[in-house]
This record gives sequence, structure tokens and C-alpha cells, in this order.
Amino acid sequence: MSDAMPIVASAPGKVVLSGEYAVLDGAPAVCMAVDRRARVTVENNNEEHHVVAAPGHAESTARFRVADGVVEWLAGGEDFKLVEDLWRTAYVETNRHFSIRLDTSDFVDAESGAKIGIGSSAALMTAFAAALCHVGDVDEDASRIAFAAHRAFQKGLGSGVDIACCSRGGLIEYTMGEGTGHPVAWPDGLVFGLFWSGVPASTSAKLKHLIKSDPRPSRAALMYASRRVASAWGSGNAQKVLFEYRDYIQVLREFSNDHELGIFDAGHAEMVAAAETAGLVYKPCGAGGGDIGIVLSSDAESIIEFIDRAKEQNFRHLAVSADPLGVQVTGQLC
Repeated sequence: MSDAMPIVASAPGKVVLSGEYAVLDGAPAVCMAVDRRARVTVENNNEEHHVVAAPGHAESTARFRVADGVVEWLAGGEDFKLVEDLWRTAYVETNRHFSIRLDTSDFVDAESGAKIGIGSSAALMTAFAAALCHVGDVDEDASRIAFAAHRAFQKGLGSGVDIACCSRGGLIEYTMGEGTGHPVAWPDGLVFGLFWSGVPASTSAKLKHLIKSDPRPSRAALMYASRRVASAWGSGNAQKVLFEYRDYIQVLREFSNDHELGIFDAGHAEMVAAAETAGLVYKPCGAGGGDIGIVLSSDAESIIEFIDRAKEQNFRHLAVSADPLGVQVTGQLC
């Protein structure tokens, strides 16, 4: 009897809590892993090629061969650029052929079929890199491969904070060029709620726009504010975190206006105002202009009460928690 078991790798989604955009200029970002996971399953097959399927993303399976690190698509490659970028980066050479299943259903709203903006591509890339390193006897660190491949997938954009958080899990502080960052303890007494706008946002489009924009003074101000918020997170003091966010949100708004990024569009500005009225802190997460936002408080009951206010703004509360675990791999192919 064979002891072979499918390789199953998973990685959590993420939420950028501070340092968005400023992380590209060297400021620290704070990022939290959340318990929605991308999963990659790899099994041996008896074909003369690899097979990849992504139910919910692509209607049909794709087939490909690899020679000298070059992926040759036999069918369906247009839907799987992420696979090609990762395989080329990892440079997996093997005589075996695999059946691969990519599952990001945790990142999709069941009612609308729309993606919830909590880092599905980064989570999938992180999980896939770990799986490939496992089956392909790759010596390179999986997180480094995921970072390089994801950067290629994003056409050179992005800081890598999402890959770092998906790899490590938990709450991290991350600065570009410093691996997977370092863990930060969640402050005692600080509670949060995540809310989805229902409006998709394109991080790459906003980053491309920022690159073309002339830097304004608010860009430097955002770096300074990002450092202060990261320091507050590191202090472990909930009240310091809440206090620093009030200034940070104002600086982020000025930065958005100066560079025409629309970070507070899609209802986020109204959510900020509603939170201020209730004595809470709310901010859009990541690129903003849609996707998700977070509300923070030292009073758990106030978060529950805020859910009704969010509904008035057509935002939906997401039942997610912080995930202390990063990428996980189980199974063994013979």
C-alpha cells in the first residue's frame, strides 16, 4: 500500500492596518493575517503533462509542460498567469507530473460571487510556493520565491507586505527588504471589526497612478504618521493605537486628495464619519477606494452596535478573526 498523501498547502488572507502606500517609501507597515485561507492541493498524475484547475476562477482545467524552467501551455494558460510566474521563479525541475487544484473560495462572497479584498492572490501565491518547494525539492526559501513571483505577477508593483503576512501569520510589522517582518503582540483590550464595501478596488491601478503623480508634502507626512502608528502597535497599548490613528487617518485623507487616489471613496468617508460619531476609529484598509475597512475600539459592545450603522452605508460585517498561523503544508508524495 502506498503511503502517498496529497500535498495540501494553505495560507491566510491579510489586512493592511497601517503604512499603506508609505511602505513603498520605506516606512513600516502593520498587517494582520485573517482566517480565510487559500488552499493548493498537489497530487501525482499519470499524464505526460501537468494539470491545473481553479474551480470558481476558470471554467476548465489547463494543461502544461515544463522544460528548462519554461512553461509550455497545451490548453487554458490564459487563466493561469500566476502559475506560470511562480513555476518560472521556483525553477522546479522534475520528471513527475502533477494535478494541481487552486482554491480561493474563502475569498469570494457567496451571494454576489465578488472577491472580498483580503489578499487572495498573495495567499494563493504563498501557499503554491510552499507546495512547489515541497514537491520539487527546491532549496530556496518559499517566502522569497512567493515574493519574487508575486512581484512579477503584479508587474513589479507592491511592497511584499502581503506575502510577508501570509507567510508568517499573526500581526506583523514589515519594512521593505526585511524578509517576513517581525511579530507584534495584539494590544490587550483592543477589539476590531472588518467591513466589506461590496465594491472591488484595484491596488495595481492605484499604485500605477501614484507612480505617475508628483510627490506632495503629504507623502512625507504619511511616512511620519506610519512610523508613529507602527510604534503605537509595538507598544502594546490599545489607547496609544487608537490615539495615533486619529491623526493617521487625517494624513491619509490629505495624501489621497493630493495624489487623487480616492482612498476614501466607495463609502469609506461616510464610515469614518459614522465611527467618529460613535467614538470609534475606522479606516479603509490597503489601497482603499472599495474592498474593506476596519473599525477599532477598546469596547467590544460598541463594535457590535456599529454593525447597524455600517448597514446604513451598505457595508457588510465580515465574520473573520485574526489568524496566528502562517503558511501550512501537510502530506507527502512518493
